[in-house]
Amino acid sequence: MRVTILGLGEAGRIYGQDLAKAGNEVVGFDVRDVAPLEGITTAGSIPDAVAGSDLVLSFTTAAGAAAAADAAAGHLADGAVFADLNAASPARKVDVASRLGQTRFADVAVLAPVARAGARTPVLVSGSGAERYLELLGPLGGEIEVVSATVGDASSRKLIRSVFMKALATSVLESLAAARIAGCEEWARGQIVGEMGSNAEALVERLVTGTYQHAERRLHEMEDTASYLEELGAHADMTRGSIAWLDGVRTGSRR
Repeated sequence: MRVTILGLGEAGRIYGQDLAKAGNEVVGFDVRDVAPLEGITTAGSIPDAVAGSDLVLSFTTAAGAAAAADAAAGHLADGAVFADLNAASPARKVDVASRLGQTRFADVAVLAPVARAGARTPVLVSGSGAERYLELLGPLGGEIEVVSATVGDASSRKLIRSVFMKALATSVLESLAAARIAGCEEWARGQIVGEMGSNAEALVERLVTGTYQHAERRLHEMEDTASYLEELGAHADMTRGSIAWLDGVRTGSRR
């Protein structure tokens, strides 16, 4: 199989080298000058890079995805799959797909850091090229879930997941930063780890039902928390976000 990698940043390099190690011919392109990469032949342009490839993997960043698709359009082999693995909105994925005409398109949502498992990183896939993407990359052994034939469905799920994952990350950072100032960072870290180590399903249910049952009490607690963080000189952005949510639950404007 011939594979093109558009964008040779960390994720693109890792995917490309994993695919080369698996016996595939890999061609890469990047708008920047990049050092030679083992297993990846560098092309001088996107048309040259995609010509004759069975699979094109776009890692250009969301901002560059449309331009990459424009440059590739008209130069793709019959039956090729153009897969956009950039983190982007469903609307942006639809726009990128529209630039490629009848080319089979795969909207790929990457669900974990690529550095962890390389080309075997768990992904969601949707679009006209989803099943073919699974056929081509499934033998590598990664977890590939085909969502639907509709472009944007995979990215939609990823962004909904990001609400939780990114908010969790920033909440953890906010808590640890305040704990550092207060002199109890290790204790706070232990509390966080302890909660995450408990039964996940039960924890989520407790968070959901408990918030609706005790919104007013929790609202007052978080208001006091925000005041304390201000006294410490710590950031309280996530805490204030919690206050807004809890107030909405209390008044019935959020469900």
